Amino acid sequence: MATRAACNHLHLFPSLVHPLKSTLFTNHTLFTSNSPLYSIHRNFSSSSSSKISMSLKAGIVGLPNVGKSTLFNAVVENGKAQAANFPFCTIEPNVGIVAVPDHRLNVLSELTKSQRTVPASIEFVDIAGLVKGASQGEGLGNKFLQHIREVDSILQVVRCFDDNDIIHVNGKVDPKSDIDVINLELVFTDLDQIEKRIEKLKKSKAKDSQSKVKEEAEKSALEKIRGALLDGKPARSVTLTDYERDAVKHLCLLTMKPVTYVANVAESDLADPSNNDYVKEVTDAASQLQSGIVTVSAQVEAELSELPIEERQEYLKSLGVSESGLGNLIRATYGLLGLRTYFTAGEKETRAWTILAGMTAPQAAGVIHSDFEKGFIRAETVAYDDFVAAGSLASAREKGLLRSEGKDYIVQEGDVMLFRFNV
Repeated sequence: MATRAACNHLHLFPSLVHPLKSTLFTNHTLFTSNSPLYSIHRNFSSSSSSKISMSLKAGIVGLPNVGKSTLFNAVVENGKAQAANFPFCTIEPNVGIVAVPDHRLNVLSELTKSQRTVPASIEFVDIAGLVKGASQGEGLGNKFLQHIREVDSILQVVRCFDDNDIIHVNGKVDPKSDIDVINLELVFTDLDQIEKRIEKLKKSKAKDSQSKVKEEAEKSALEKIRGALLDGKPARSVTLTDYERDAVKHLCLLTMKPVTYVANVAESDLADPSNNDYVKEVTDAASQLQSGIVTVSAQVEAELSELPIEERQEYLKSLGVSESGLGNLIRATYGLLGLRTYFTAGEKETRAWTILAGMTAPQAAGVIHSDFEKGFIRAETVAYDDFVAAGSLASAREKGLLRSEGKDYIVQEGDVMLFRFNV
């Protein structure tokens, strides 16, 4: 099965396909300090070596003073990054985990009178500001590029606001140039790693035919990727066979990871960012690079985090927007990775489970526990909207809305499932 993986495992989080009303506020209970946040690795499937967990891991990168750590602090309740007007204030990668809001989870929990509600989570890794030459050790250097090798996707924060009080490391606000600087540093880092790997493979001798085939696949993939990198193109732009892609997965290439550009605008541009010329530059660049784009205001996010919860929605309305940037940020990353969510709901617990689009019922069951997949019999399934309309699983069964799905069933977004298995 072809999957996107950070390296040898894949962190996942639940779907936010449906537009969420006030993602940060309606379900603010998901963000309390005693929310059950976790990251449990499970076998993805019996035919895949990938790992799956309930937490997506996203690396936040950008030049110094673009609002990167301000954004991190705002969206991560317990973030401890030192957001300061100094290029290298984040000396170690800061990691923060937040629950992923999903209004459906609370609705199901209320209907089933669950004792516990368990959302999935997203993990943010804030990397020190990168500068031109980072791959050769400039600034805090290559050390910090290594910190993002294990993430699933990259969020590149781009400054799209003018402020004479916040110095730009290159002297002026230029989104296209900023994007090029970061991307080239990632390209140079991958190129250095690939050339070293190619030299090592030239000296190695495969012990058996299977190892030889694998080595040849890796060599083929490396040469293709090397050519693209020399042209300034990312590794993800290269067409590889599944076997070639698997052969180079262990390298955790930075430019193989999907990227979402985060256009950081001033408060005054948040309601209608299309009028911001800097945002237009980022949008054009994202389109050319086949990447995602999200517009946020890190300063607004920071101000929101200081307000009482009941006042946050009113503040957003006063700015002409309906939701926090956190929901948009999560959805964009989610869409880029092609994830889906299903639910289990009962009196003891209602929980969101994350899967890749296209997974079958047994594979989805395996996310809970490998025994569920091995002994899978059937999955009693009802669509989220049907469950809510019926009011309970028993009522859904009485109304003929509950289906019995077998091993070939492709789990749909928002399915509420009860697995029957035998071990």
